[in-house]
Amino acid sequence: MSTKPTQLHGFDVERIKKQFPALNSQVNGKPISFLDSAASAQKPDAVIEAMAKVQREHYANVHRGLYKYSQDTTTAFEQARHTVATFLNANSDNETIFTRNATEAINLVAASWGAENLTSDDEIILTVLEHHANIVPWHMLREKIGFKIKVVPICDDGAIDLDAYQKLLTDKVKFVGLTHMSNAMGTILPVKQMTEMAKAFGATVLIDASQAVVHMDVDVQNVDCDFLCFTGHKLYGPTGIGVLWAREDVLNNMRPYQGGGEMIEKVSFEEITYKDAPARFEAGTPAIVEAIGLGAAIDWLGQFDTADIQAHERDILDYAIQEMQKINGVTLYGPDDRASILSFNIDGVHPHDAGTIFDQMGVAVRAGHHCAQPLMQALNVSSTIRASFAIYNARNDVDRLIEAVNKVKKLFC
Repeated sequence: MSTKPTQLHGFDVERIKKQFPALNSQVNGKPISFLDSAASAQKPDAVIEAMAKVQREHYANVHRGLYKYSQDTTTAFEQARHTVATFLNANSDNETIFTRNATEAINLVAASWGAENLTSDDEIILTVLEHHANIVPWHMLREKIGFKIKVVPICDDGAIDLDAYQKLLTDKVKFVGLTHMSNAMGTILPVKQMTEMAKAFGATVLIDASQAVVHMDVDVQNVDCDFLCFTGHKLYGPTGIGVLWAREDVLNNMRPYQGGGEMIEKVSFEEITYKDAPARFEAGTPAIVEAIGLGAAIDWLGQFDTADIQAHERDILDYAIQEMQKINGVTLYGPDDRASILSFNIDGVHPHDAGTIFDQMGVAVRAGHHCAQPLMQALNVSSTIRASFAIYNARNDVDRLIEAVNKVKKLFC
């Protein structure tokens, strides 16, 4: 087993880890090995300080005040929007809508675009890999409208079944919702190819990039999708902030999702007119400090080369797979080319029991269905143990995970 953190391509993991205050503490008297970043990542000092700075120095509501505090906060808020737009390679800052999270972004698309464009004669396609956030809103809309939901299965190794997807595509399919990367197994979908296949039949495509933006470059121009969303808290940013991207003409032809202040042009009791995007979909006072925190997270991550991040995280995942395969009675889930997530079960041990023992040893993992119950059903399990790796993890975190697995086997098996 490794006894030292890895250092690849000038990637100093210990220096990075020191920038995350929560990782420099102990749990149950032991150093923390945080392996649940797929649920929510830790926050670096740069994000914490950016959020504190605006609250200490010039907090005010945005877009509404002529005084300096408001103007300074508005500038910081809109700079964060520009940072997000650049991060996604959007054509315009106006294509990026701030939401509470990816869940709200998908609900927005379902309620605003879906309600206006889908009928009872239509079909939509989702995959069995989807997070509940990209299933439940469409189920709720189906209850109102009556369209059919078709589901793309996975292959035996956990990869998406492209042949089955091709067979599901017909002229009746009006919408396709795809996760870019599975939060439960790390499976990466070929979203550019799948978008092209869907558009050959005239379908509108939404990509849930909540996991992908953390581990790889995401370019909306390259993918050529119609909608793309992600959440901030997985991207080393705060909770309460997410992003929906779509082209301006698409957004400006959609009905507002919520009504209130900021999104209106003119209000009377006889008539209301609405602003164009992004204000059109940002009713009320937005998550100002959180948006600024998200911008800071993207700026912080931008100091690293994506290829270096991928190489670092790939090394950790490969090492984890290698060491886990040496242990009898452990089942791993996911294709060989998955990213940054190791989902597994220990024979005869409930994941929740294992997770409790892990915690006593200072190892934080997720145990459960990971908001992906249809996938668990496809795998014929109720839940799994999920270790997810991030920029601040190293091989010594894997060593502690392996030690915890062996402790569980000794106690239960």
